[in-house]
Parts: sequence; C-alpha cells; structure tokens
Amino acid sequence: MKKLTVGVLAHVDAGKTTLCEALLYRSGAIRAPGRVDHKNAFLDTHALERARGITIFSKQAIVQLPGAALTLLDTPGHVDFSAEMERTLQVLDYGILVISGTDGVQAHTRTLWQLLQRNAIPTFIFVTKMDLPGADREKVLSDLRSALGAPCVDFGLDDAGRYDECAMCDEALMEEYLDTGALTDSAVAAAVARRSLTPCFFGSGLRMEGIDALLDALDRYTAAPVCGTEFSARVFKISRDAQGARLTHLKLTGGQLRQRAALRYRSERGEPMEEKVTSIRIYSGEKFTTAEALDAGSVCAVTGLSATWAGQGLGAAPEGRGATLEPVLSYRLVLPEGTDARAVLPKLRLLAEEDPQLHLTWSERAREIRVQLMGDVQIEILCKLIEERFDLRVGVDAGRILYRETIAAPVEGVGHFEPLRHYAEVHLLLEPLPRGSGIEYCADCSENLLDRNWQRLILTHLMEKPHLGVLTGAPVTDVRYTLKSGRAHLKHTEGGDSRQATYRAVRQGLMGAESILLEPRYRFTIELPMEQLGRAINDIRAMSGSFEPPEERGGMMVLSGEAPVATMRNYARDLAAYTHGLGRISLFVAGYGPCHDAKQVIEEIGYDPLADLENTPDSVFCAHGAGFNVRWDKVPEYMHLESCLKPEAAEDAPILRRGNLNIDEKELEAIMEREFGPIRRKEYSAPQRSPVLYERSLPERSTKQYLIVDGYNVIFAWDGLRALAGQDLERAREALIDLLINYRGFTGCELVLVFDAYRVPDNPGARTVRDGVRIVYTAQGETGDMYIEQLANGIGKNENVRVVTSDALIQISALRSGILRVSAREFEQELLRTDEHIAALLRALQEKAGPMHSVIVRGTKKEGSQNGR
Repeated sequence: MKKLTVGVLAHVDAGKTTLCEALLYRSGAIRAPGRVDHKNAFLDTHALERARGITIFSKQAIVQLPGAALTLLDTPGHVDFSAEMERTLQVLDYGILVISGTDGVQAHTRTLWQLLQRNAIPTFIFVTKMDLPGADREKVLSDLRSALGAPCVDFGLDDAGRYDECAMCDEALMEEYLDTGALTDSAVAAAVARRSLTPCFFGSGLRMEGIDALLDALDRYTAAPVCGTEFSARVFKISRDAQGARLTHLKLTGGQLRQRAALRYRSERGEPMEEKVTSIRIYSGEKFTTAEALDAGSVCAVTGLSATWAGQGLGAAPEGRGATLEPVLSYRLVLPEGTDARAVLPKLRLLAEEDPQLHLTWSERAREIRVQLMGDVQIEILCKLIEERFDLRVGVDAGRILYRETIAAPVEGVGHFEPLRHYAEVHLLLEPLPRGSGIEYCADCSENLLDRNWQRLILTHLMEKPHLGVLTGAPVTDVRYTLKSGRAHLKHTEGGDSRQATYRAVRQGLMGAESILLEPRYRFTIELPMEQLGRAINDIRAMSGSFEPPEERGGMMVLSGEAPVATMRNYARDLAAYTHGLGRISLFVAGYGPCHDAKQVIEEIGYDPLADLENTPDSVFCAHGAGFNVRWDKVPEYMHLESCLKPEAAEDAPILRRGNLNIDEKELEAIMEREFGPIRRKEYSAPQRSPVLYERSLPERSTKQYLIVDGYNVIFAWDGLRALAGQDLERAREALIDLLINYRGFTGCELVLVFDAYRVPDNPGARTVRDGVRIVYTAQGETGDMYIEQLANGIGKNENVRVVTSDALIQISALRSGILRVSAREFEQELLRTDEHIAALLRALQEKAGPMHSVIVRGTKKEGSQNGR
C-alpha cells in the first residue's frame, strides 16, 4: 500500500477546516465531524484555535483508503501564520488547494499556488461552499485557469468529457486517448504527478457534497513516492507536548527509523550532535500511538533530539529551502515592570524553536527583546502563548518596518586579515539578482590559487549569517556572492582568518557598490461599495501604491493592487470608518521593491557603516612584524592578489603595478633605500658588447629586476653548497655570496640575500651591502619567511620582482604578494646559463683584446688585463 503525505492549504475562511473534518468523517477516521463554530474540530485542538476559530498550528491525521495510507496535514490559512504552513510544504507528496466558491481566487490563493509550484507539489483543487448563493461553478473554473494559469479539469464531468479535457492538458494523455478512446488511472496519475494536469472537484464540506469523489481521486490518481534505502528524513516542525517534552516532527524519506536509534546531525549553530531517539509517536489529532520502527514515507514525531530545527535534513537528506514568506515588521516586547529581560530570554527561545520566523533577538545596548511578526493576529496569539506557557503578561510597541538592501551593479569585494602569524585574503564578486531571488552562493576560483577545502570554508562563512547593507544596516538580499580568488598560508592561516576576511570582503564590496534600499509591499484586495471607490483610489495613490482596473462582484467593487507596507499597514481602520463597516481588505506580503521614500528613511535611521565595528569593511595587513588597519577604500592599494574584475592595463607600460597604485622605478628605489640606506653605484666602463651575442641571449629590459634570495634554502638545495656547508657553513655562505655577486654584476638586477637568524639569542640582525648585493641577517624572532614577505609587500606586485626559494611557505607568500617565485633548482640552472653567457662574452672579448690581456670577473680569472662585469 502506498504511503502519501497530503497537505490541505487555503486562504483564511475558505472552508479548509470544515473540508478536513468531512474527509476524516467520510474515510472513517472519526465518528462525527466537528465544526469550527461549535469549537469541536478534530484538528483544531488548541484553546486559542477554538477561541479564534482559525487554524494556528499545523496538525496531522491518518486517513486509510482502499489503496493508500494518507497522512493528512492541516495547515494554517491566515496569512499571519503562513510560515507554519510553508514549513509543511517540504514534506508533502500532494496538496489539496481549497477555494471558496463564493470568494474565488484571493491574493493569498495565488501565493499558495506559487508555493506549490516552487516546491513541485502535484495538486488537487477542491472548490467548497458551492451550496451558498453566489457560487458559480463555471466562473470559478474560469477564474482558476486565468488567475492561476493552472491546467484545471473539472472531474465532475462524465467520462467522455473528462477524457477530452485531460487529453488537452498533457501530450502523453492525448496519445493514449487517441489510441484507445479512454484514459487509464495510471496515465492520469502520471500526468498529475508531472503537474501537467490539476483535477478540480466541486462540493460542500459542510454538507458532505463531493467529498467521496475527492477521496476516490486521492486513491486512484496518485503514485507512491520513490524512496531510497539509506536513512534520510526531513524535519518540518518543532513542538512540545503537555508535559513539556520536545517533539521533532519529521517525514522519513528513505530507509528505516527505529526507536533507540542513534542519530548524528548538526545543530542550527553547527555543533556536531549524536543523540538517541527515545520514542516514535504517530499523531492523529491530539492523540498518538507509539511505534518501534517506521519505514520510508511515514510522518511521525520523535523525542530525544534536543537541537533539531525546522527545515533540517537528517541522514542522507539535504537541508531544506529557506522561507519565502517572512515577517516584515519588527516589534519590541514590553515586559512587566521590574522583569529582568535577560531572565525571560531563554524561555522565549523555546517559542523561537517552534516558530523560527519569530527571529527572536536581544539587543545588549538597548537591553530589549525584539521579535518579527506578520501582523496583528499573530501579535495577539504570541502574547497569549507567552502568558499561557510562562505566566507572563507582555505587550509590544508600535513596531517598525523591516527594510532590505541590494545593489544595482556588479562589484568586487576584497577582505584581507593578517595580524601577526595570521593570514587570509578573499576576493568576492557581488552581483545583483532579480527581485525576490534571495541570496545565492557559488565559487569560480581555481584550486591552483586556493585549495578546495578553503573554498568550501569561505562559502560556509558566507552562508552562516545575514550580511548587513551599508545604507541602514538592513540585511542584504537579491545578491549572488561568487568566490573568485583567495589566498591562504600553509602555516599561518586558521579557520577564523578566512571568516574575518570573508566578512570584510562582503562589507568592502557593499561600501563601494551602488546600494538600493528596499521596502516590503502588500498585495491588497479591497471590497467596498461603489460610492466609496473614488476615495479608495485616491488613498492608494497617496500611499504610493498601484492598482488594477476595478471589478464588480456581487454588488460590491473589488480593487486589487500593491502598496508599501509602511503606508498601508493601518489602512484597514480607515477603510472600516469611511465605509461604515461595509468595506473589507485582504493584505498579503508581496515581497520587496525599491523604497518610495528612501532618502527620508536613511536619514531617520542614521546608520553609520564605519561605526559598526562588528561589520567592518576595513582590512588588516602586516608590516614590520605588526598588523595595521587599512580603510576599505585603500584596500585595493594593499591587496596581494589581482582584482577579479580585471581592470584595463595602464597606458604607461614601464610603470609597475601595486594593487591599484602605480609605482615607478624611483619609488621602488626609495623603498630599497629605506631598507638598506643610500645606494652607491661604482663607476666603471662597461665592456663593448657584441650586438649579435646580446640580441640572441639577453632581451633588453625596460625596467629594473629585483631578486630576493632565501640564502639557507638555496645552500641546502644545491648539492655543492650543501656538501660545503657540512664542513663549514661560513664558507658555504661566502661561496653563495660570491656566486650572487657574479650574477648581479652581469645582470644588473637589485639583489637581496636573506639569511634566517631568528633563533640566534640576543641577535639584533644585520644589513650589509657587498658589491651591490644587499645581505640581510634577520633578528631574533624574525624568520626569513616574515622578512621576505614584508619586503615583497613593500616593493609591491611587479612581474620584475622574484623570490628564489624552494620553501613552500615562502613561495605562497610570494605568490599572494603578486610577485614571481623561482625554486632553488630553477635558479641554479639560471645561474649556469648566466655563466655560459659570461664565458661567451669573455671569449668574444679575448678575441678582440688578444692573447696577452687578462679579463677578471668576480669569481673567475682569465688571461688578460681588463676588469669587467
């Protein structure tokens, strides 16, 4: 027998609860149907639900059909509790969308249909209240097709008529109908599962009309979901029973769940958890039975799990989607005088577990608790729940609008975090997305630049918190974050470093972007007498709203459109006043749009992004063994990697690049002079070079070359020097110095030789210059790696600056500084080629000078009498 989870959804007051009672009664699940007005509905068990006559909490019931076992999930219809409804969508196999025959398609009905589409849930439609005056079957069906764009077919038609209509909706059905003249149940079920066909039924839940036909369709035209063999489950709700036990409501989507099974998962904060399932409950209404084990397809509530959360995937199941319907108003909880807010906060967090959309927050500065709510009904229910659960009478303030921010064009964000012995740099591309898209994350970064593990960690940091905009400090939305580039250090980078760099990259990008303030908007439907229509139209225009052409319905005018929440949130009172109670309004949050009075809002909020130290856009760099702060707008001048937006090359080719700052040769020379003192050049007469020889071997240089050599690394990488060092380290150092003086004299490069002396006690370090080669002995506590990195950063990103080392750490430091690096072995080969050039030059000079002259090059003596380099 197939197991199906079927959700019932509707606009408030459409008749959903009455329909659920009818389905339970006609299937034999209950002995007598309850009624909302009698306050005895089987699924509305909470006192608040019976008092208000609305569904507040989703409930489940078990329905047995001849060929299927249904778990029926009744969801709230009121828009204030739409988050509770949306959480159940993640576990549904099928949906039943309930429409009032007298009201037709409402604003919230459209949203429910869009949510069913977004979650790819096959849907049956039941139009109830068809027994009431004004209910028009053909008009409602036409309205469904046009307003929802749904492939609706009236399943109350005879077989031939139904087959004709179904075949027009689905190509596979058309082929079968043309071949056989009929349609099989399995073919119709497949079309329903593809959502190319939406069966529609008409009747009355109160009078039990059309109920049997709907139950029969749920049995015949549904297919069992495909479930895996590996354990997987989706959490859709957290609640507590009358004794306070924490219940995790979930659907088993694969494998089997047994009592006492140990589950490994992560809490919402990311902590690893391993807990045992102490009991498995199958609820039907407020009663439940227990089970030792359940198979895939079952819906249950389990105890023993202390840190699960709605939307979580357990086992092999992925995490669920974020909420589409979110509150747009934030309220401060007003506590009784003398109440310690911090003592109340842990209790309220229990409610936040059950309804994550409360977004309970604590402001240490203002010492206040804030919650996010959808509207007045939810405010009333929340205050009563707090009183009921915690014996605490609370109120709320007037509330404030929850704004959002986005960007108008792509921008690069760079974050660098490098206090001493820490390192991380992150480059992000921030791109605007269509309105209502939310946040997207992706990576487009070569693993040659940044290892895959670091990339995953950066994406995790991007997703672990909402990032705030720079206009009002509101959360950013409709943005795609793409990791384009980054750098880590094998020795110094820790997880916290990448987090800091990531956060700073986001904010640095937002500071440089063209930001847009967004405000929430209501989708409204107003019904009022004809004589007040002009007043309503003028009001909507004054509220910066828009509207569609009005329609007449049952002697009343219907006006639909959109307007900002800020201007329309209290309009229901005005409408009731000027229509003397005859007008009514339906409001539903329709998403966000550009703020109609952005300048005024920004000025009133007065947010200073530079003063928000928890969300700083600045970066931290390191120089001379200490970290220093760099303002966000100066970060491109210091960053170690090239811009991911690939700016155009400078027009002046000889100029070197350091970030976005142009540095010419004089500036580089000044850096070298600050490090080593004045540069003194020997006067000498260069030998006459053979044009042919130099044209073939050494291309002309347009800029000066800088070479930084890691001395000890080279000594112990070259066989000859390593053997010499085994006998006398000083002799090995001198031999290397002689070789480098020879190389430097021939190439004319600026050469710095660094020896690591950081372990020598009380060593102050030393700087000397020998025949143009600058020789550095680092101080105690200063590694060669650190010195080379600081020197490279000082010189800047320049393709004519190279570091010679086989130390992987120093090579990474060099690479992230944007300079070239050469391994010790590669440089040894380069030195040999230089010796060959020198020998070729000496031969040319010897031929020109004659056999009685001597040419002396440092480290090499030949017959002759002329000195040269």
